[in-house]
Amino acid sequence: MIRHLAGLAPNMRGALFMVIAMAGFSCNDAMIKLLALDLDLYQAIFLRGMVVTTAFAALAAATGGLRRRIGARDRRALTGRTIGEILGAFCFLTALTQLPMANATAILQSMPLAITLAAAWMLNEPVGWRRYAAIAVGFFGVLVIVRPGSEGFNAYALLALMAVGLFSLRDLSTRLISPDVPTFLAAGITSAFTTLAAGIVSIFTGWHAVAPEHLLILVIGSACLMIGYSFSIIAMRTGDVAVISPFRYTLLIWAMLLGWAVYGDIPDVWMVVGALIVVASGIYTFNRERRAARNLTARTAQTR
Repeated sequence: MIRHLAGLAPNMRGALFMVIAMAGFSCNDAMIKLLALDLDLYQAIFLRGMVVTTAFAALAAATGGLRRRIGARDRRALTGRTIGEILGAFCFLTALTQLPMANATAILQSMPLAITLAAAWMLNEPVGWRRYAAIAVGFFGVLVIVRPGSEGFNAYALLALMAVGLFSLRDLSTRLISPDVPTFLAAGITSAFTTLAAGIVSIFTGWHAVAPEHLLILVIGSACLMIGYSFSIIAMRTGDVAVISPFRYTLLIWAMLLGWAVYGDIPDVWMVVGALIVVASGIYTFNRERRAARNLTARTAQTR
């Protein structure tokens, strides 16, 4: 199989790796949702975090990341990343336990739009009227999904929307971390504090007995999460970012399939329409960002 993959063009391999990564992330979400049926949610996050943090620590140690010193600027950026991850994970996973997988995931697909908007306001990154229009259309798609005022609308949809903002804080903070900070170290620090926070909250929300089947689900979910992290990194290093990035939206397809297979959730027509609007807006925004970056590079080269 490896030989066959090596024969593929880099963009095809990168796209395949991104699809695998999204399958890993979606499978992890399904396992957490499954665990939350019997265990307290924060207990489940804590137990999963113990496995994932240990894995990241081992990877950081193996690559020499634990010996790196972190400067004051990077500590501030890591603090913002960690706060965004902790609160975002708590909001999204709480929503995930109460909403159909596809609905919660579809709302989360608006995150690239939120990041573009936040980067324009907080980092002064240039954004033209076309991208602002695409962002507005994308958030209209989110409204189509959550349908305020309808019988299906509830506070958990708002939690998913809050998660979008908090995960945007996480990703914007990640941009500010210098390249000298190893990826596994940054991910390990975030995972460790998220695990600690979940452990503290679980003291007050209560623990339940952990059965062997829970441990199996926990291991599967943790393995899927690591697959998601690893293959997403490999994918972005394999092919052209412009070709690979849109395949992130296959997360929504996996969420629909797993939601149907595991929980019997069948997306309604409004959810599908809203998701298509969000995905189309996200792809358009990404392509506009890519074109703007290419034009800026060309202008810079002409002035030299």
